[in-house]
Amino acid sequence: MSTATAAPAADAAAPKKGKKKLFILIGVVLLVVALAGGGAAYYLKAKAAAAAAEAEAEDGADDGAKGGHAKAHKKDEHVVPTFVPLDPFTVNLADREAERYAQVGVTLELADPHVADQIKLYMPAIRNNVLMVLAHKTSAQLLEREGKIKLAREIQLETARALGIEVEADAADDGHAADKEPAADAADEKPVKKKKKKKPAPELPVTAVQFSNFIIQ
Repeated sequence: MSTATAAPAADAAAPKKGKKKLFILIGVVLLVVALAGGGAAYYLKAKAAAAAAEAEAEDGADDGAKGGHAKAHKKDEHVVPTFVPLDPFTVNLADREAERYAQVGVTLELADPHVADQIKLYMPAIRNNVLMVLAHKTSAQLLEREGKIKLAREIQLETARALGIEVEADAADDGHAADKEPAADAADEKPVKKKKKKKPAPELPVTAVQFSNFIIQ
């Protein structure tokens, strides 16, 4: 009878051990799957990050190359100026102690070649304005380097005015600007009104004035 009782007990214990092993096995499998999944996720994230970094580096290199090409293109892109020579000017100067005259060769430098045709159309007005400027100069003014620089600036402005461009007078327009307005006495001083904001200066058609001849006698 003891043998019969022991057999069912052994049979009952066997399923319990089998279930326990099964649970352990399932747990191990789940753990392995979880670890594998985590490793795969980490690997995928790392791979994606590396790919993104590589793509960004390539984009940066491309942008740098484009920027370099753009800068190089901009540097190589040089607009050749257009030169319009004027007939030489011969004019009596404003010297009072003696008769002096100047013979000046002028060449206008233009950035826009299309302006050259306009310059030729308005040549009589341009020559008139330049002659008026020269006639108010003295030999002492034109013998100095600063006087020649000021004359070049005045020719720029007067050419623009001859073409119908409104430009404001500046220090280069007249060397005697201070003589035009007499100084007020201290007793007659009036409150100075606030100056209006100046309009932005228009772009001058003549970018530079070159002198090809400069003789003063």
